[in-house]
Amino acid sequence: MNKKYHIVTYGCQMNVHDSERIAGMLTELGYSSCDSMEEADIVVFNTCCIRENAENHAYGNIGMLKKLKANKRDMIIAVGGCMPQQIGKADILHKKFPYVDIIFGTHNLNHLKEYIRLKESGKKSVIEIYDSEGEIVEGESPLRTSYPNAWINITYGCNNFCSYCIVPYVRGRERSRRSENVIAEARSLISEGYRELTLLGQNVNSYANGTDDIRFPQLLEKVAAIDGKFRLRFMTSHPKDFSEELARAIASNGKICHLVHLPVQSGSDRILKAMNRKYTAADYLKKIEILKKYVPDCAVTTDLIVGFPGETDEDFRATLDLVKEVGFSSAFTFVYSKREGTVAAKMENQVPEEVSKERIMELVALVNSQTREQSAKYVGHTCEILCEDYDTKRGLFLGRDEYGRMGYFNSDKNVIGQFVNIKVNEANGVSLMGEIV
Repeated sequence: MNKKYHIVTYGCQMNVHDSERIAGMLTELGYSSCDSMEEADIVVFNTCCIRENAENHAYGNIGMLKKLKANKRDMIIAVGGCMPQQIGKADILHKKFPYVDIIFGTHNLNHLKEYIRLKESGKKSVIEIYDSEGEIVEGESPLRTSYPNAWINITYGCNNFCSYCIVPYVRGRERSRRSENVIAEARSLISEGYRELTLLGQNVNSYANGTDDIRFPQLLEKVAAIDGKFRLRFMTSHPKDFSEELARAIASNGKICHLVHLPVQSGSDRILKAMNRKYTAADYLKKIEILKKYVPDCAVTTDLIVGFPGETDEDFRATLDLVKEVGFSSAFTFVYSKREGTVAAKMENQVPEEVSKERIMELVALVNSQTREQSAKYVGHTCEILCEDYDTKRGLFLGRDEYGRMGYFNSDKNVIGQFVNIKVNEANGVSLMGEIV
């Protein structure tokens, strides 16, 4: 019998890659992918708890399976990732959803095959959460789903403890993979035909800190030196650790994309201090200045939070001023989400919801106007696109340039996985419309 799996993923690219690892494990157990939970013999929820919306969404989807599980008793339901890793959350999940068969955390994801075998052999339920970080596991075979793009974890966990962030509590303290393993994985992916690699970490800039291994700028250069035509990206960078050496590394090799995601979060020094970000707005602008000195055409994207506890109108205006000064290529904007277990959750002066909503709307309008202005500069020019997919609704191929702009175009043949040059005829927000030249 052909057993089928369905994975539901929430959150960031880190979770996307974790889901690829899960898919690889399920494939090794003889399962094949299917498009819906109704078809599946096993459903795995790979959860995120960075924001309340992601948690609520996961709760809703898990709850929807109660009736399906009652009619399909042999179905296995597994819930893993960041949400169960929170202290006490696995017990809450078990009580709220007693029909869930397997609950595991971020630290023991690599044991999922073992848990599935236990469940298949007749064990009623498997609930296991590791308190401490497990060892970094090498030699896994993730089932990659993002061709021609591939994600490579270089670090796990985080040591920064930003006051609003749950990540260090659910992903653990920072650990780095050995550079030789990262480079070997990158070389293997290029030989398999992948054309864009993204090095992943909560803070890639602090890669290998406290070890005898090479630092992040050298790692970038060594991966970029691999033979073949491909692009190299990385995320996420913490501003406090962004260095002149890293800016020089980006400038030194044409394979490293001239796009840096550098989350600022706020333009107010008072709020940045309360967030425990360890830099000021002036420090951040100095990092931008250093980056632009070596890479003048570099696009910069960022993360921005409004409504952090105690944020005043003056603090918010400081954020708007910084956004105007930097001129971000695009930005991920968020209303502060209270996360139990973090320092910020205990802070007084929580900003009223209606105030946060007004501020996020104003911020989004500003960011969108900057994005439209920058996209408009493409019109009439030619850019190189790595074709990633085909949009069946639009009847167009799509892909990004090195600065992260998405381009749509027609082609008589399948060009997914190929670099093509398109002349941009029209720009619409973050999207470009063009034709192959």
